[in-house]
Amino acid sequence: MLIDSHCHLDRLDLTAHAGSLDAALDAARQRGVGKFLCIGVDAANAPTVKRIAELHADVFCSVGIHPLDLTRETPTDLAWLLDALDHPRVVAIGETGLDYHYQPDMAAQQQLSLQCHLQAARQTGKPVIIHTREARADTLRLLREAALPNAGVLHCFTEDWDMARVAMDMGYYISLSGIVTFRNAEALREVARRVPADRLLVETDSPYLAPVPYRGKPNEPQFVCDVAAFLADLRGEPLELLWQNTTDNFHRLFPLAR
Repeated sequence: MLIDSHCHLDRLDLTAHAGSLDAALDAARQRGVGKFLCIGVDAANAPTVKRIAELHADVFCSVGIHPLDLTRETPTDLAWLLDALDHPRVVAIGETGLDYHYQPDMAAQQQLSLQCHLQAARQTGKPVIIHTREARADTLRLLREAALPNAGVLHCFTEDWDMARVAMDMGYYISLSGIVTFRNAEALREVARRVPADRLLVETDSPYLAPVPYRGKPNEPQFVCDVAAFLADLRGEPLELLWQNTTDNFHRLFPLAR
């Protein structure tokens, strides 16, 4: 079994599946994908991802506020977050994090939001899903200050080995998406070769970032198989071993997703 550890099922382009989410999930299941983690990005879609998880036994979800969905007028509310997390299908917090590439002027608000999510993680014991882009120093500082025993994952990782190493030293996992297959991603491929087998996850981040040979097309959960195949070849590992290791890692990080 393989697991898509990060997908936005409420945002998929379902044109190829006659508008049916069930059909898109079945296409992935037929290729060996056995579980899906559907990611929350704001307060508005939290009920939606929960409902999707309630309707499908192999789908679990997270809730949180993506850093690019923040506004100056509406800071992340800890009480809301704790209430939203209190659901049997919610196994993780986020995605949260810092993104200075698109919104450097929102750095202060993003940091406060990340701290709120990390506080919720400490109170609930649920792991955090971290989005980070061009915010390496502040991301690592806040994760270090939080010192979470349950830690989490740096999803859709695109940073360098030094950041990966420091994050893993704090207990975090590294999740790789279709970006690792892109022609200009050699630096990321070097990271992918070096991540220990017991710290690696795979994801699609669908509907975004479809891997080669689907680049430029809508991404979907079944393409996690292509990401895994690319990584197995890159790392010189049997595909079956990479499937097993990443599945074991997922269950170790998200023990509620059983």
